[in-house]
Amino acid sequence: MEKRILISDIKNHIGETITINGFVDLRRDHGKIVFIDLRDRSAKVQIVVSERNTDAYGVLSGVKPEWVLSVTGVIKKRGEKTINPNVFNGDLEMEATSGEIFQMAEELPFEKEQEITLETYLNYLPLTLRTDRARAIFRIQARITDAFGGFLRENGFTEIQVPKIIGEDAEGGANVFNLDYFGHIAHLAQSPQFYKQIMVGVFERVFCAGNVYRAEPHSTTRHLNEYTSLDFEMGFIKSHEDIMEMETRMMEYIMADLKKNCAEDFKTLNAVLPDVPEKIPAMKLREIQELIKKETGEDCCNAPDLEPKHERWLYDYALKNFGSEFIFVTHFPISKRPMYTYEDENDPGYAKGFDLLFRGIEITTGGQRIHDYNKLVESMEKKGLDPKKFSYYLQAFKYGMPPHGGLGLGLERLTAKLVGVENIREATLFPRDMHRIDTLLSEEKKEKKD
Repeated sequence: MEKRILISDIKNHIGETITINGFVDLRRDHGKIVFIDLRDRSAKVQIVVSERNTDAYGVLSGVKPEWVLSVTGVIKKRGEKTINPNVFNGDLEMEATSGEIFQMAEELPFEKEQEITLETYLNYLPLTLRTDRARAIFRIQARITDAFGGFLRENGFTEIQVPKIIGEDAEGGANVFNLDYFGHIAHLAQSPQFYKQIMVGVFERVFCAGNVYRAEPHSTTRHLNEYTSLDFEMGFIKSHEDIMEMETRMMEYIMADLKKNCAEDFKTLNAVLPDVPEKIPAMKLREIQELIKKETGEDCCNAPDLEPKHERWLYDYALKNFGSEFIFVTHFPISKRPMYTYEDENDPGYAKGFDLLFRGIEITTGGQRIHDYNKLVESMEKKGLDPKKFSYYLQAFKYGMPPHGGLGLGLERLTAKLVGVENIREATLFPRDMHRIDTLLSEEKKEKKD
């Protein structure tokens, strides 16, 4: 059996007879010649199937999109007039000498690269994820998570794995998914917050990447009920500004990694990487609200957060005045933040915390946490929470915790804004929302009735 060569490596085998495997991306008929675009995990190449190569023609002339093949042939330079400088391997082709069909495919319900509705795209994800566009999006997403971990490891963070089934909600809120756990009520985790903080007492600096769950009945272009959160927590900080500085450096690292490794994918998507300022601009929520009132006449000064339209306004403002597509919003009302949030002693009533906005949407929430046991218990009681229910978590603080803080970054939101898609579901491999778990929930209900 011939050794398989990846399509990205055929440039090293010009004039040689080699074997490649892959999926039929496209076929074109030109009289007695069939052209096949074959793709594997690494790249694509054009294959020429001619009647004069009877072995190859007899097997391959009838192939259709998504058939799975093994093809043996000679790698050749294309004629000068047939070179396509806009695609990888655009100057090469394979002249097939033989082939094998591993698996036929049914006729496609639509042409893969044609424009379809989001609903159709999601209904056929096992097929539509095979498009150039989708592969580019999720290669970029994979590099984001890789760079996230790479940066943090270089800066002394230890990766941890945390539970997704918890006994109490880390945010102390009501929007949790409940499940029966051997006769007990358990919850799907809204964040890894408690476990990150516990592990600061073990390793000082920790990070994790994993799914989190929010039982919020949103049906918007920016919300999911299951998403991937990229989290880190670090000890011995002076304030929330240490976390902001670390995130700024992390963003620089991620963008440099994407520029190096995903240039072709950004080209495919016609998307542009942002420049990360040496110091991302930061403004207090109150300052922004006063600006909005002054510039637009709309009074949102008593709101505990920014509305989506105000986040978009702030993006335009930051780009115009600071030349930045990123901006930190700091000092939210402490009354609206989780019980572990540290109050700014120099700005009573407001949190030493922040959101990071990118291209008009919040992608990160972070800040300094309460590290003093008694203050944390007092904060719980102020929020109407029973400290006894959090005794497991509180042990870390009973036995000594340094000043610390961290953040959670929404992977799908960052991906969506980087690649320029309007709906977060297009930046989510298998979206979960209030209407869909792979298939539409309304269709499942209909089937049960029938």
